[in-house]
Amino acid sequence: MACPKGRWALLTALFLFLGSFPFLAPQALAQQGAEQCGACHGADGNSTTAGTPSIAGQPRLFIENQLILIREGLRRSEAMEPVVKGMKDPQIIALSKHFSALPGKRVATSPLDKALAQEGRALAKRLHCGSCHVSTFEGQNQIPRLAGQREEYLESEMKAYRDGKRSGGDTIMAAALYGVKDPEIRALAHFLSHLDPSDRPSR
Repeated sequence: MACPKGRWALLTALFLFLGSFPFLAPQALAQQGAEQCGACHGADGNSTTAGTPSIAGQPRLFIENQLILIREGLRRSEAMEPVVKGMKDPQIIALSKHFSALPGKRVATSPLDKALAQEGRALAKRLHCGSCHVSTFEGQNQIPRLAGQREEYLESEMKAYRDGKRSGGDTIMAAALYGVKDPEIRALAHFLSHLDPSDRPSR
């Protein structure tokens, strides 16, 4: 039996409506959100905005976890909460794959201070940072890449962990940074930010 024209029109409209949501192909889902993410995190995922982290080259699982934590209100972020509110899992997965596949770049926001960087290197060794973030600081699984990350962002986040102000954070980080002084955190952030992630072996 032929379908009435009105019903075809309704079915077509419904198909187009549903097609703009999680049923899209992964590439389309990634593209749909990547432009919005790039406005703050950089078009290529390497941030040029103060206080905003680079997400290119971050481990896929880390990006997924953070987006879900923010979406579920377990990690507070005034800037991110409106963006991920209502975001479906397929789009989170697609975005995570997209940005984790982009090459991370060093985003050094200050000239290299060799003495300060050396102090930070020694501190990273003493605190066993490479045990989780791996020796190249490229991160792994749910552990973020630190190499080449924005210096002021690293410093701010480490202080938040130390002071118990980082919601949704790993308690291991709070314990690792317990008692670490502000100048030491600054040295550690300086050292890490000046590492070049493009020199790291690919995952």
